[in-house]
Amino acid sequence: MLSRDEVYAILQTVPDPEVPVISVVELGVVRDVEITPERITVTMTPTYSGCPAMREMEADVKAALLARGVPDVDVRMVLSPAWTTEWIGPEAREKLRKYGIAPPGRVDTSGFVTLTRARPAVPCPFCGSTDTRLQSEFGSTACKAIHSCNACKQPFDEFKAL
Repeated sequence: MLSRDEVYAILQTVPDPEVPVISVVELGVVRDVEITPERITVTMTPTYSGCPAMREMEADVKAALLARGVPDVDVRMVLSPAWTTEWIGPEAREKLRKYGIAPPGRVDTSGFVTLTRARPAVPCPFCGSTDTRLQSEFGSTACKAIHSCNACKQPFDEFKAL
């Protein structure tokens, strides 16, 4: 049977199907691993409850472990605590930036809700300029927004802070 570190090393090779430059571990959706002689159970939290990529992530996690000789793999989805972009580590944020996606900013935990919110400028992942503008709150996936850079004229996705 594999050790906990070996299981995490295998899961580190499973890419996020929507952003393949980071793994499901780096994305922060892998919450726990339980190892018994009969099976390995991987607990995951979806980025949001309707995320269409979670079924693909689940299948990829199972396939990666089964390919390494694990006899039975169970993936358990848990919704609490809710996933947050705070679970994406600094190295994964840098990988997102190098890939051309602005990493998520800090999550507002003030508890105040306003009818309109001023968004801080999102730095361009290509040139670093903060002279950018929001084009659409809705990008290629629900977790991204589309921006454009006034300095280098590049469009780019922003991974929204949740």
